[in-house]
Amino acid sequence: MANFVDRVVLHLRAGNGGHGVASVHREKFKPLGGPDGGNGGRGGDIVLRVDPSVTTLIDYHHGPHRSAPNGRPGEGDERNGAQGEDLVLAVPSGTVVTTRSGEVLADLVGDGAEYVAARGGRGGLGNKALASARRKAPGFALLGEPGEEAEVVLELKTLADVALIGFPSAGKSSLVSVLSAARPKIADYPFTTLVPNLGVVTAGGERFTVADVPGLIPGASEGKGLGLQFLRHVERCHVLVHVIDCATLEPGRDPLTDLEVIEEELAAYVPHGRLGGIPLAERVRVVVLNKADVPEARELAEMVRPDLEAQGYEVHVVSAVAHQGLKELTFSLAAHVRRAREEQLVEQPARVVVRPRAVDETGFTVRRENTPDGEVFRVLGDRPTRWVRQTDFTNDEAVGYLADRLNRLGVEEELLKAGAVSGSTVLVGPEDDAVVFDWEPTVSAGAELLGQRGSDLRLEDRARPTRSEKREAFHEKMDAAAAAREELAAERRAGKWTEED
Repeated sequence: MANFVDRVVLHLRAGNGGHGVASVHREKFKPLGGPDGGNGGRGGDIVLRVDPSVTTLIDYHHGPHRSAPNGRPGEGDERNGAQGEDLVLAVPSGTVVTTRSGEVLADLVGDGAEYVAARGGRGGLGNKALASARRKAPGFALLGEPGEEAEVVLELKTLADVALIGFPSAGKSSLVSVLSAARPKIADYPFTTLVPNLGVVTAGGERFTVADVPGLIPGASEGKGLGLQFLRHVERCHVLVHVIDCATLEPGRDPLTDLEVIEEELAAYVPHGRLGGIPLAERVRVVVLNKADVPEARELAEMVRPDLEAQGYEVHVVSAVAHQGLKELTFSLAAHVRRAREEQLVEQPARVVVRPRAVDETGFTVRRENTPDGEVFRVLGDRPTRWVRQTDFTNDEAVGYLADRLNRLGVEEELLKAGAVSGSTVLVGPEDDAVVFDWEPTVSAGAELLGQRGSDLRLEDRARPTRSEKREAFHEKMDAAAAAREELAAERRAGKWTEED
């Protein structure tokens, strides 16, 4: 087992995105030349890719923790940070990627098949990219997103056409060694075969692969012995060959009983629908009565053969040591494999379904929750969560930019509808990684009537009076002054006020 591992648990961490930078262009005679901060680079992904030269998962058994490089931060003079290189993990063909709960994420079959197990974080924007007509010189930049962390299970399921199944020491390894060029370990003690052995068999113009999988004991479907290893490696096989030892000296063992025990284990094991196709108990099965070179074994084989054929099984009496009955068995398996390949449905490529977002879809939800610490309001959505993670909360301008983005998205309006008031606790993000705010709603004090931020409607009136209008206004002003002086003079002549007053 030290050289073959068919199940591992990987702990993956993709690369973080690089931070954007806030920088101002400076040169001689131009000390404030505008923002020129570059963007951060994207973090590296972790990709699982099939490599024909890899036959085991042993490398990941010894090193289950893998991390991808981070993206580099941006720099001044509009220099963007370098992207983190993707970390490619080579796996054998037939590797199934699942979660801890058993959900199948990917079935990697064929050279070059790949699956992105963890995606790197986006790089943050520099202040050059954040500049606009209204925000000409941003004094902040966005932070890079953290990379995804994932825990996946890799299971190797052997890709073979024929699986040899049976009790330990039934002669499966010997049969593989004489049918193909494979040289598995052969010994006279139970559980000699600890790992699957593959061999290529040629019969006429047909070529197929045969797998000798670990031995089976009662209770294998429940994990006893090497049962799970046995059953995992027969999920993809088209034909199951029962190899029965007719020369065993163990008490309570006979060909009919051995076959019945194995069939019960096949019926109890339920393969995944995406991997095995039809259930194991419904696949083509052939019975091989082995060790016919022993006289007592051949006599027993000929005795039970009619009973097995009456049950509907195709029976072959062979001897791997004496090479008896192997030719008939080989051509029979080739015919079964050919028919199974013809009947196998060709999977059509999945159609790409485009589902555009509805016009009224906000892309986030506000949920009111009751916690031991009191009532909170949780904002869930990809964009709000990403924006919060990219915000530098030590920069007031960056916090204001975040508030503007959330307000434009409609978060504040939804919080008001949900019942939030000034001072309410608002959480943005999932439960295990949320940012907590004490919410203060925007106060409308009348300044909004002057227009959008950075504008003033009082400056929008650009009408200029004509020359005649100016002359008329001047004469009106002079006439009003002359009338005022005449009124004062008339009051003086009438004696309404004297020098003493």
